[in-house]
Amino acid sequence: MKRLEGKVAIVTGAGSIGPGWGNGKATAVLYARHGALVLLVDRVRVAAEETHGMILGEGGTAAVCQADVAQADQVKAMVALCLEKFGRIDVLHNNVGITVVGGAAEIEEADWDRVLAVNLKSAYLTCRQVIPVMRGQGGGAIVNISSLAGIRSVGVPFAAYAASKAGLVGLTMSIATQYARDHIRCNAILPGFLNTPTVHAALAGHYAAGDVARMIAIRDSQVPTGRMGDAWDAAYAALFLASDESRFITGQALAVDGGQSMVAVLPPASDREGQP
Repeated sequence: MKRLEGKVAIVTGAGSIGPGWGNGKATAVLYARHGALVLLVDRVRVAAEETHGMILGEGGTAAVCQADVAQADQVKAMVALCLEKFGRIDVLHNNVGITVVGGAAEIEEADWDRVLAVNLKSAYLTCRQVIPVMRGQGGGAIVNISSLAGIRSVGVPFAAYAASKAGLVGLTMSIATQYARDHIRCNAILPGFLNTPTVHAALAGHYAAGDVARMIAIRDSQVPTGRMGDAWDAAYAALFLASDESRFITGQALAVDGGQSMVAVLPPASDREGQP
C-alpha cells in the first residue's frame, strides 16, 4: 500500500551534505516510494539533484528547487514553483538545520543569528506561505524536524541549536492549535542520536579528538537500545505523520531516540570518556 498516493509534498533540506543518507534525503525518497509527488528543496542544487536522480530511478515523480528557505522571497518562489508543477501542497516537511557548538557565553552573535534563522525562522517562513494554500484546499500535514536537544540536554553545549529546536516545538503546537479546524495537522519529530552525514560533519571534532569510529561507539553506548538510529528511523516516523493514518494526531512532539528521553541527562561532552 502506498501511504501518500497522489499527495504533493515539499521537503526542505532534501539533499545530503556528504555520502550516505541524511534525514531529508531519506524522507524525500520514502515519500516518493509511497506515491507522493515531491518538490526537493535544497540550498545546494547538486544535492537535491542527487536525490532527484534516485527517485526517478525508482519510478517516482519529483522536481528540484534550489532555495535558501531562510529567505522570504526564495520561500515564496518555492511555493509558487510547487503549485506550478503539481497544483497543490498536501505535505510540508521542514527538515533544514545546522549546528554550531557553543554555550551561551561562547557562541558568537553572528552564529546565534544564523542558527536561529536556518533552524527556526525557515519553518515560520515556509508555514507562512503554505498554510494559506492548505486552508484553501481543505487541509494538509506539516512535519517539523526538531530535536531531542529541544527538550533536554544531550551532553553537548548547543545553546543556539537547542533554543532553535525548542522554538520549533512551540511553533508546532501553536500552528496545530490555531489551524486544527482547517484540517491542518502539525507535528514535530525529535530525533535523538542519529548516525548521519550531518552528525559526522558537525560533531566529529568534539568527540575522541576527531576519531569518527570512536565517536560512533561513544554515542551508540549512550542510547538505551545500544545503537544510534539513522535517517530511515526519522523518515518512517515522518511518513506516518504525513499520512492519513495519523489523521487524529496533531500538536505532538514525537521522540525518535531509542529511549534516550527516558534516561538521565548526559554530562557535557568534555567530561565523558575519550573527549578532548
